[in-house]
Amino acid sequence: MPTWTSPPLPAVLALADAAGAGPIHAGHWLAFAAFVVVMLTLDLTVFHRHAAEPSLQESAFWTCFWSALALSFNALVWRWLGGRAAIEFLTGYLVEWSLSMDNVFVFAVVFAYFGVPLKYQYRVLFWGILGAVLMRLTFVLVGAELVERFKWILWVFGGFLVYTGVQLARGDDSHDPGDNLVVRLFRRFIPVADHSEGDRFFLRENGRLVATPLFLVLLVVESTDVLFAVDSVPAIFGVVDQEADYFEFIVFTSNVFAILGLRALYFLLAGVMDLFRFLSYGLAAVLVFVGGKMIAEAARHNEWLASRGGWDAHAGGHLVPPWLSLLVIVALIGTSVAASLLFPRRQDDRIADGHRVE
Repeated sequence: MPTWTSPPLPAVLALADAAGAGPIHAGHWLAFAAFVVVMLTLDLTVFHRHAAEPSLQESAFWTCFWSALALSFNALVWRWLGGRAAIEFLTGYLVEWSLSMDNVFVFAVVFAYFGVPLKYQYRVLFWGILGAVLMRLTFVLVGAELVERFKWILWVFGGFLVYTGVQLARGDDSHDPGDNLVVRLFRRFIPVADHSEGDRFFLRENGRLVATPLFLVLLVVESTDVLFAVDSVPAIFGVVDQEADYFEFIVFTSNVFAILGLRALYFLLAGVMDLFRFLSYGLAAVLVFVGGKMIAEAARHNEWLASRGGWDAHAGGHLVPPWLSLLVIVALIGTSVAASLLFPRRQDDRIADGHRVE
């Protein structure tokens, strides 16, 4: 009696890709833009209309909510563009989501430095993330144009990711919110009040409009996100096929979905980030892996190397297929989280590092 065996994963993905693939067009961009506008409007006017301190349960719910939306959109990507694009979207989303852990730590430092009450932090993050969406779109479009015109830029992106990963593993990530260049320039030209009033960004004092300290916090959050975008956008470039017509769309949408869930993730993890002592090593390994993969792909398609006995400059496909990149990234992050839970930081180490222990 014949037995049935399942086909290998790459064959399944190739079949799904061929069956569902279609060209990217303006309708995809318009549909996604409309979705983002609707969700951000609902978030500001309905879901979080009034300033309040989010509970742990509420933060967990919204984290799951935004993650579920991302996975639902991933199913649409599979239907619209095929299985390969869907795997690349999921990989890019996980890369950006994992790198957001570093954002969470920095946001916690910024809010603590400026003494922002918990109930006003959500408003700052909302407008900060709205600006981040616009900045990421600019980064993606400019970066994609650079990749299209100057293939050697992939060597630069890859090398920068490897360098950043090594620096992160070494612990070279000091942050001083009070020494922010944008804030210093802003104070030179715009008067700043010496107090805040609730969640307002501007006040009128003696007939003139002045900024509140809360607006300075927003400037720090926005300028910090620019630095994170320098890392995260090239990282997603390394896991999405630059030759595909959906390249910019997948890079941008995976980035934005991770950003949309960042606020809930912050309130969920800000108080327990100290538990994940090995997470930075997992993030560093992801950056090094993606950067090394990007450099290898650039070398594989380099005409000069091919003429001297290197790889075929016109070879098709990926050196590391998307499904394998996804598995490696999940394994690296999962291993760092598991190690953190299995080998927690000792209480005396937390005290020595300056952490408050209840």
